[in-house]
Amino acid sequence: MKKHLSIVVILIMIANFSLPQMAQAYSYGDPTEEKVAEAYSEMSSKLSDSPPKYDEAATIFASVEDEIKLHMGADAVSAVKSELENKDKEAIITNMQKVLVLNIARRLENVEGNFEEYDSTRKLVGKADATYKKLSPIVQQNDPDLDSTIKTEFETMLDSLGNPGLFGVGEKESDKDQYIESKETVLNALKGQFNMKTVEVGHFGESATDDTNDNGKTEWTDLGQLSNWLPILLILIVIAGVVVYTTKKRRRS
Repeated sequence: MKKHLSIVVILIMIANFSLPQMAQAYSYGDPTEEKVAEAYSEMSSKLSDSPPKYDEAATIFASVEDEIKLHMGADAVSAVKSELENKDKEAIITNMQKVLVLNIARRLENVEGNFEEYDSTRKLVGKADATYKKLSPIVQQNDPDLDSTIKTEFETMLDSLGNPGLFGVGEKESDKDQYIESKETVLNALKGQFNMKTVEVGHFGESATDDTNDNGKTEWTDLGQLSNWLPILLILIVIAGVVVYTTKKRRRS
């Protein structure tokens, strides 16, 4: 009996240890990748072919349509889909560029709202930076100095997050005021470069949404999403399996 109880305790500990890691994967994934930015890059490549491959670009867009709708709103999806139907290559690319700017804005705004959560904020700035890398060639072509400034500000933002260190080693104090200053520099630069009225939270063409819902839940803590139940279900299945096994073993005894 004690042996089985020990197994249950160990499995629960393993599950509890794995839960934050799994949940974090649902939330942010690889900090160097951003699905919408990758889709933009792939769509641009297909549209650069001669003749442009609109059907393939539409298929790529469909793979991130739900995410764009969730974070940037239905208007963003409608704008891109409309131009795909019209086969207007330049308009498609322009609208996707604006989507990327909004994606950068929502990531950076979310960092400011959760500034003390070092692990999450560092990944969010990383994702915003990865998104900017897709827009950088356009900015660099139009204004090399501005592109250099934006890249420097991203480095400053990462530095301003500080570092909690490990057991006090490598600890560095964060600087929220510096973060906000750099964030505003980046967003104002992008707003002007891509002819956007504003990048504030709200509607497509004007703003970006946050990673959190109205109750302040992050993507992975929003249990309204089916995928976010998976870690919890895994724990329950493990516990149930051990209980059933233990019960059968006891009856045989």
